[in-house]
Amino acid sequence: MAKKNDKTNVMRILDSKKIPYTAFEYSEDLTEGVLIAEALGEDVKAVFKTLVTESDKKEHFVFVIPVAETLDLKAAARTVGVKSVAMIKQKELLPLTGYIHGGCSPVGMKKPFKTVIHKTAENLEEFYVSAGRVGRQIKINPQTLCDFINARFADIIVGE
Repeated sequence: MAKKNDKTNVMRILDSKKIPYTAFEYSEDLTEGVLIAEALGEDVKAVFKTLVTESDKKEHFVFVIPVAETLDLKAAARTVGVKSVAMIKQKELLPLTGYIHGGCSPVGMKKPFKTVIHKTAENLEEFYVSAGRVGRQIKINPQTLCDFINARFADIIVGE
């Protein structure tokens, strides 16, 4: 088992591209986003979760939204130009992305997927996303991340 303070693959990728971030650790027992935000001492609006979906044509898309929010599947599908999307089954996450549930990051997936980040991130100086391992987060500039992973910002949560 790796030591807790070892760099994750996400951190190694960002380091190799000289992209600045700050790493954070919290209890691996915390898997619920709002509790993770509390553990980090951050507003839930600045801590984001990474969700992986599959379209009706079996294409995969990634959506990064605030931890306290719910993905609007219809808006998400419209944003990526498909008829519909649904969350992938948890057992499909690791083989598809290389990440387990609770440690899925928009950086460093097995292959690049079209990614959309919720528009509120555009107004933040920095935000948190998974560092690719349960109990680890990185704080990074949203525009920097968006540019690096070739994502875009859009309205993709319920209630907008």
